[in-house]
Amino acid sequence: MLDNHHKNLATFIHLSTFSRFVIPFGNFIGPIVLWAANKDKSEFIDQHGKQAINFQISVLLYAIIIGTISVPFFIFKLLRNMDVLNFNGFHDFHINVGQPSPLLYIGGGLGALAVIAFIIELALIVRASLSARDGKVYKYPLTINFLK
Repeated sequence: MLDNHHKNLATFIHLSTFSRFVIPFGNFIGPIVLWAANKDKSEFIDQHGKQAINFQISVLLYAIIIGTISVPFFIFKLLRNMDVLNFNGFHDFHINVGQPSPLLYIGGGLGALAVIAFIIELALIVRASLSARDGKVYKYPLTINFLK
């Protein structure tokens, strides 16, 4: 039997991921602290804590992958017109905006994908919090289960 205390703890585990806007790595610290302190009290809290932590680790992994793929496209675009062997300083350095390359479009597309993924992440966290409040188990989509 779930009581309101367990539902509230599971809800706060999910909502504590928003602490990243105040504390660096708060999206990991908040859920881990709440989950570790309360995982033995209820299977419901344990499930929600593992889901929240697994989701945050998965999102970090996906962000690293997208960033690793997109950053070189911008660098290649910036360095395309520079003569690397005869570099005399920044007095001749300019960016030509008139001729965008396909690399810039690919990098920009991946950047837009990252922004859309961030908005979806926020919506999923709110949805998981509401499910925990209602006493339902929630499974985040595309989550790698690091904690089982």
